Amino acid sequence: MSENIREKGDRLYLMRNNDLLLHICCGPCATYPLEVLKADFNVTGFFYNPNIHPYREFKKRLQGAREVLKYYQIKGIFDEEYYLEQFLQAVLQEKSLRCSACYRMRMEISAQKAKDLGIKRFTTTLLISPYQDIEDVIRAGQNAAYNYGLEFLAQDFRPGFPVSREQAKKLNIYRQGYCGCIFSEKERYYGGGK
Repeated sequence: MSENIREKGDRLYLMRNNDLLLHICCGPCATYPLEVLKADFNVTGFFYNPNIHPYREFKKRLQGAREVLKYYQIKGIFDEEYYLEQFLQAVLQEKSLRCSACYRMRMEISAQKAKDLGIKRFTTTLLISPYQDIEDVIRAGQNAAYNYGLEFLAQDFRPGFPVSREQAKKLNIYRQGYCGCIFSEKERYYGGGK
């Protein structure tokens, strides 16, 4: 009898230790990481993206994240606040390093959310994009993890990028044409570098 109780307790302990918070930037980028991660982890999705502008774009990506988490039957937490001023203040202080500032902002809040939930590790769907600086994303994630006493799972999801695009099409999830920030949108239409 006591052995069964201990065994059940160990399973619960292991399940709790397999919790992972997945920062989600958008629905399409979440598909492949969710397929990979849910095999080994009890995943909670977390949508927090102060970089996405304009507001209509933010709402489309929020809805896409909701749809993907529903499809994969993953619990989700959605920060629906539109942080235009905070984002601009953070990145305008470091114009030449705006992407780094953006990664830091999102990884810090993700780490804080994981800590608040009692989850010991987190990662991000940003690690799937061939358009993001993966080393910079990992550095931001590791620094945030260190600050909160957590583990950052630095898994390179980029090989699954084409799979994620196909899955998003299959699910009819909104697929964006830029990273989300207003500067990226300007570059998309106007041209120019960072």
